[in-house]
Amino acid sequence: PWKLPFIGHLHHMGGLPHHTLRDLAKKHGPLMLLQLGEVPTLIVSSPKVAKKVLKVNDTVFADRPALLAAKTGTYNFTDIIFSPFGKYWRQLRKICFQELFSIKKVQMMWSIRDEEVSNLIKKISSMAGSSVNMSEMINSVSNDIISRAAFGKKCKDKEVFLSLMHESMSLAGGFDLADLYPSKKFLHGIKEDVVDVILRLNEDNELAIPMENDNIKAVIQNIFIAGSDTSSTAVIWGLSEIMRNPRVMEKVQTEVREIFNGKETINESDINELKYLNLVVRETLRMHPPTGIIPPRECRETCEIDGYEIPKGTRLIVNAWAMGRDPEFWSNPERFEPERFETLSIDYKGNDFEYIPFGAGRRMCPGLLLGVANVELLLAKLLYHFDWKLTDGLQPEELDMTEVFGGVVVRKVDLKLIPTIYSALDAEI
Repeated sequence: PWKLPFIGHLHHMGGLPHHTLRDLAKKHGPLMLLQLGEVPTLIVSSPKVAKKVLKVNDTVFADRPALLAAKTGTYNFTDIIFSPFGKYWRQLRKICFQELFSIKKVQMMWSIRDEEVSNLIKKISSMAGSSVNMSEMINSVSNDIISRAAFGKKCKDKEVFLSLMHESMSLAGGFDLADLYPSKKFLHGIKEDVVDVILRLNEDNELAIPMENDNIKAVIQNIFIAGSDTSSTAVIWGLSEIMRNPRVMEKVQTEVREIFNGKETINESDINELKYLNLVVRETLRMHPPTGIIPPRECRETCEIDGYEIPKGTRLIVNAWAMGRDPEFWSNPERFEPERFETLSIDYKGNDFEYIPFGAGRRMCPGLLLGVANVELLLAKLLYHFDWKLTDGLQPEELDMTEVFGGVVVRKVDLKLIPTIYSALDAEI
């Protein structure tokens, strides 16, 4: 694409970079080198090229750029997301996968997740028949779940904290002006919860590199941003798509109620029986990967991709949103069709590059198991306990699905719905 002095290709970028970059890729190909301000940036928009940078050359692109907002918000890059590739990062990754977000640890968090979702159901029940801001409700309960998992208790001043967290996520997306022109230059309130795990490993001298308080706070901030913001975004988009597609609503609600009806309590094995709900979640993540573009990486050494020399220090952006809607790999990509996954052996664990909502390779999201578990539980309980309709007499096809990009891709307009109680909470108990 043509560029201008000083700003380079920035004038091509709109408010929705995942859309803009997809449109540019249609004209100029799936591998583009753009100049965003002073920063040379490699844009990848196809599964074939994504595999080359995220798998074949994974270690070459294993670094993160030194974003200004990330430096401030992560205590000088001491977190899991933005810490430089090396021994310290490997240690954090090991803690996340083996201690914090393993299948066993996620299962141990069931009681926390179930209790907080039950509190949400009670709150919505008290508002039955009136308009409920589901975006606010879902953001709030996601924060409560992650807060209790991290600290063993809910955080105070939740609204202020959520606002700060969203702002942090937005600035860490890599499109802040200070990060495009590098030459022009909250967590104290702390069972074995996440904090206890890290402190125990530290005190027992099980860590090759000791962690200071700021290091621990940086990791906890990651858990909030990755665990709360992204999962709540997926639930809100999932519920939005279900409301826009009455056929899907009827099918998924029938499944949930057949599995849950008559049970004294609901447990994780019941959630695992919800096969169609799982398809709905996977289709939601295809159409609405939480971050749109995976967090930026940086080339550690000069390499060659598809015959092009990529200089050391080049920033990498992979457009997961574009690949999830690529008509070369997906039939009717703009249609919400959960059934497509019945015949596809594709998952979200970073092995299938046409579908990488949580990234891929060494730097993929370590909390994806917890995130998906939260999404499935929230949607299942909301669909079981309530029937839903849109406000103001809107028809399904009239629901506004406009996006806003800010680190995560969220609805521009909050999702407001009217619930009618199908099954009171005490009927389940």
